[in-house]
Amino acid sequence: DNLLGISWVDSSWIPILNNGSVLDYFSERSNPFYDRTCNNEVVKMQRMTLDHLNQMVGVEYILLHAQEPILFIIRKQQRQSPTQVMPLADYYIIAGVIYQAPDLGSVINSRVLTAVHGIQSAFEEAMSYCRYHPSKGYWWHFKDQEEREKTKPKAKKKEEPSSIFQRQRVDALLLDLRQKFPPRFVQQKPGEKPVPVDQIKKEPEPAPEAAKPEEKETVKNTQSAGAKGPPEKRMRLQ
Repeated sequence: DNLLGISWVDSSWIPILNNGSVLDYFSERSNPFYDRTCNNEVVKMQRMTLDHLNQMVGVEYILLHAQEPILFIIRKQQRQSPTQVMPLADYYIIAGVIYQAPDLGSVINSRVLTAVHGIQSAFEEAMSYCRYHPSKGYWWHFKDQEEREKTKPKAKKKEEPSSIFQRQRVDALLLDLRQKFPPRFVQQKPGEKPVPVDQIKKEPEPAPEAAKPEEKETVKNTQSAGAKGPPEKRMRLQ
């Protein structure tokens, strides 16, 4: 069973916890972290001192670090000889509450899962702000922008009905259809009834105004005078 998520405490021991009593507190039968088959239990049953643990082989518990009255660290280790031991687990007691210290693999696994969860949450939140429209493309729409738009006075925005590409394409299609299927009726003025194209009469072009007779005579005199040249000089008689 995974003991990293549980804790144990006996409030009656908290006022008397010290370096000498902390191992007795840890060896309580209700403590889920204590192994009943350890050498500490054998020494306790035979009423020997803890110094005899060095001469035994098997699982044992020792006080690794103490900072009275708030912090105690107990180590569970496998003794193979008087000089050779192998650590199995560490337990720390803070204000009388016993916890199991996580191993390095559990710490790395927890940190990696936390980082991956944070990155995944960031991607999901970023995707929730992403918007797309065929005519506009991609853009970001944030919540604070909605709040700013709500606080601003509402003004009627002229929405563009279509893009330049769409308008040019539609105009080309309409021109092509008009050439293939010319109109049969034409509405000359707004509000009037449409008239067939065949019945429309072209207005005659205005004839040039007739020149006045006086102007014609003036033009003729000018032209004749220019043709004859200046009059000859007559000799003067004395």
